[in-house]
Amino acid sequence: MECAAKGSVASRCTRRFAQRSCPGCSAVSYCSVSHQVSHWTHHKEECARLKQQLLRAKVMNDFPFTFCARNTSLGQNESVTKCDILIAKGLHQKGLWNFECTCAPLVASSYYSVVDDEWHLPSSLCPCLEPKLPLYSKLRDWKDYFQWRCLPLDSPVALLLHWPLTAYRCFQLVSLPYISPEVGGNFHIHYLGPGKELQQLAIFGELHALFPGVSLHIEFIGPEIPDLRDNEKMTLRKYARCSEDGCACNTTIFSGHQGSGASSCSVTLRLRKGFYHERFNEVVEVSSPHIIIAPNAGVAAYSSWLPTIELIQRIGVPAFFSDFCEEAANLGASSIEKSTGKPLTIPVQVNPFRQPMPVEGSALRIPCYSNCFLFGM
Repeated sequence: MECAAKGSVASRCTRRFAQRSCPGCSAVSYCSVSHQVSHWTHHKEECARLKQQLLRAKVMNDFPFTFCARNTSLGQNESVTKCDILIAKGLHQKGLWNFECTCAPLVASSYYSVVDDEWHLPSSLCPCLEPKLPLYSKLRDWKDYFQWRCLPLDSPVALLLHWPLTAYRCFQLVSLPYISPEVGGNFHIHYLGPGKELQQLAIFGELHALFPGVSLHIEFIGPEIPDLRDNEKMTLRKYARCSEDGCACNTTIFSGHQGSGASSCSVTLRLRKGFYHERFNEVVEVSSPHIIIAPNAGVAAYSSWLPTIELIQRIGVPAFFSDFCEEAANLGASSIEKSTGKPLTIPVQVNPFRQPMPVEGSALRIPCYSNCFLFGM
């Protein structure tokens, strides 16, 4: 773990790993006694909260998967990393998986227009074709999803699919009546602040399986989109492919909802560089949002969210935010309520489709996963 006082004290941290835990909460550690003392002015306000959040770690770290069982048990072995899992699966630094570990190359693949669309897994371990059965009921968690998609719990695809499944969870929470196979039509999502997703765009094709018969249009808007990809548009008509040359996923396009004749259904993506409040007037001319999603937003950490929150309040569109841990989500929710003067419509809650591997290098010992907690306005 990093020293919790890193960046907030004048002197540099003296050790690579902080090993001196706070006796009050055990959720943060320090590299030295002096940094622990210096940081107390800030930490005393959060110490009791972090202690309560750490008590919920066992439930938060509970996943059905076998590929990450060593990592998500209470008292986890911190020497086992995401790199170790990907190496064991033969996926380390391959295509879609390239940026899932801390040793990722410095040059991001998002600077190129070529979208990798291969799982680099056999068909038995990835959702490369249409579901074998229609989705008769709402998916409650990863176990439901893997059972529906006929995938073994040893498959690591949840490490990437937490992006579209988190979007699916947002739809569940707002209960939009006009997105269904029976209604069909077009549905627009404004997706704010994308980062790592820009190297994994192909996996958003899975939204077609989750919303058959519906044409989805997703506007990715954020400052991390490279200049040369600003206004880039692409259409996904296939699921991400498996590694088997003879599999039908290499030639089959989305079939649409059974009996609807909706073979033209697709998932269309457009990238726009900049903050949402800066690009909104331009975007809304071609894409008026039904829902807004901001994953791993860090609302309380960045002042640039304030004009965006004010804009979302004015347009009155359901908006959802996620964050890595409960503390960050609570702080973000408090910032939104202070800005809008209204309580959240969707309170802070655990996302059942959070990424099932803990964030590495966190300064907190509390459960910390990508898309871990959701809240909405």
